Amino acid sequence: MSIYANKATKIIVQGITGEHGAFHTRQMLNYGSKVVGGVTPGKGGQTACGLPVYNTVASAVKDTGANASVIYVPPAFAADAIYEAADAGLELVVCITEGIPIMEMLCVSQYLKGKNTRLIGPNCPGIIVPDECKIGIMPGFIHKKGHIGVVSRSGTLTYEAVAQLTELGIGQSTAIGIGGDPVKGTGFIDTLQAFEDDPDTYAVMMIGEIGGNGEEEAAEWVKNNMTKPVTAFIAGKSAPPGRRMGHAGAIISGKSGQGGAAQKIEALESCGINVAPTPDKIGQELVKAIKKAGIYEACLTV
Repeated sequence: MSIYANKATKIIVQGITGEHGAFHTRQMLNYGSKVVGGVTPGKGGQTACGLPVYNTVASAVKDTGANASVIYVPPAFAADAIYEAADAGLELVVCITEGIPIMEMLCVSQYLKGKNTRLIGPNCPGIIVPDECKIGIMPGFIHKKGHIGVVSRSGTLTYEAVAQLTELGIGQSTAIGIGGDPVKGTGFIDTLQAFEDDPDTYAVMMIGEIGGNGEEEAAEWVKNNMTKPVTAFIAGKSAPPGRRMGHAGAIISGKSGQGGAAQKIEALESCGINVAPTPDKIGQELVKAIKKAGIYEACLTV
């Protein structure tokens, strides 16, 4: 099993005729994802990457039966692309776009409340179910099918964590990059709950970074609700207060140091979550946790 997507997920690409949209559409198709069409206003009736192009998401959904979309649309138009996907009734929307204004995402967040649409992102690498489905920009070759759930705010560190696990012979059930913006769709707790409910996920690796309090809230949730082993890594130990580091959400606010790496690590460890001290130890920390839980052999895929 998996969370949010699987081999049956039918995907449309919003922005398929753009350079990035076309490139990553081909990558998704090569991975085996069921991409069934694309959307670019004004280019309906054309084809791209061997797929039909539609003027609207609604018409694409009607013709193809798609239940998910991935958005490669410039920041100025990305919020409208999310609205359109939600209005078309899509269950899953993955927004890769970086640079959407925070105020626009606040409006998107309010608009999605009560709707049957799950947004992943924006400013994220997407989601991958190894050997089944890739929606977004993750490099498929580093993933291996298995039983570890990976959830991360950082795209690059998602790849690092997955590559380490694969090299250790430990596969992944689903890997999801939730994005680093301060206002986003799916968060840590949503994903942890999904992994907790997924019988094919035996343990979880969580990758966080400075900024916000999502990791602290997730730590408390894990303490009170999670029955599966969870390990973590927090990026940004050396980041100075008040300076944005990478993602729009990666900033330590105020003189109090709220959102700093030290505070996040302390919160995680106080809730019984082991935190890898450095990026190169992410996989090793997960191995320690599953050995302690007595599920190491069950998690091996080699």
